[in-house]
Amino acid sequence: MDKVILTPSQARKIILHATGLSKRAQFGKGKEAVYKLIDHLGFVQIDTNYVVERAHHHSIVSRVPDYKPEWLDQLQADGRIFEFWTFATGYIPMHDFRFSLPVKESFAARRKALTTAEINLMKKVLDRISREGPLMARDFENDRVTKSSGWWDWRPSKLALERLHLDGRLVTTRKENFQKVYDLPENILPPDVDMTVPTGEEYSRHIILRVLKALGIAYAKEIAWSARFVKHSIKTELEKLVEAGDLCRVEITGLKGSPLYMLPEYKKKKINLSGDAFILSPFDVLNVFRHRLRDFFAFDYQVECFVPAPKRKYGYFSLPILIGDTFVARMDSKADRKQRILTIHNLHFEPLKLTKAMVTKVCDALQAFAKFNQCDTIVVKKSNDASLLKTIRKAVA
Repeated sequence: MDKVILTPSQARKIILHATGLSKRAQFGKGKEAVYKLIDHLGFVQIDTNYVVERAHHHSIVSRVPDYKPEWLDQLQADGRIFEFWTFATGYIPMHDFRFSLPVKESFAARRKALTTAEINLMKKVLDRISREGPLMARDFENDRVTKSSGWWDWRPSKLALERLHLDGRLVTTRKENFQKVYDLPENILPPDVDMTVPTGEEYSRHIILRVLKALGIAYAKEIAWSARFVKHSIKTELEKLVEAGDLCRVEITGLKGSPLYMLPEYKKKKINLSGDAFILSPFDVLNVFRHRLRDFFAFDYQVECFVPAPKRKYGYFSLPILIGDTFVARMDSKADRKQRILTIHNLHFEPLKLTKAMVTKVCDALQAFAKFNQCDTIVVKKSNDASLLKTIRKAVA
């Protein structure tokens, strides 16, 4: 099949439409819009960083402006979404549950041989939950023998809970304070959930179509990343789907590199960008792959919480700000929920000319973001543009 040749502008429109950022409220409003979003993306990444509101809530409110965090809990309680892994942990539509089974099988198969004590502890944990109902890690005694060396250094009972979750013998939900609650699958999953283990071909095709639906245009390596815990045949299935006309190969003018793919529905789809401003999470689906932002948006971005402090250029938890198809700034901020103050430590603008309308959109987005983070006051400490800093301080005061 011939390649589809796109300009960079056309490619960006497709990507932004696929990621749900072509306009505000692309999926509508209310709880049902949250489900439509998760169902469309197939996966919304969870992250624990609480400098500003957590990544999963942040990613959703960027697309569903009236979003309330409790809606996510309600969707899980209604059996419409569940929490598990693809390339990371996140929320997944319940009708995709069967495609989590190969991941669970892989986690169990990869696991190094357990000691008798570890196996017995897992049996005890399962037995307690079957008798007592859902439990959290804190409901088990502190069975640590040595001092913790970091957040990843779990005590034995927490390790047992996580092993049981990863191999599918337990499922998790969340408390209001974001604490994990572990329960038996039969107590959580809808009775009609499909438990048929997909074949290797089915699994690979599912991943391909899911990723392309969420990203719009993707390299094979990005698609394979979502299946990184499972032995897959994604390269083979990509070629089969192209030959059958179910996928298109894509070439973007001026961009060299490995093959790109997209769904055929985008060949003739007319996409208009609203030009709305979005303050995005570092863990937003649009931002997961640094090379994509460079290739498609000419934006070199990295979340710097993983960078040693002396090497940070923009701040600990810098958030990209997008207007239309252009990243215009990055904002390092922290929400003090007790004092109800959003402090912007650094508002760094990209080297481009912002119109008055664009500045107004940035200000409106800052105020909406502060409200979402339960803050009434915005303090902007510094910026690389003195005149814009003055204008924005005045607008958000």
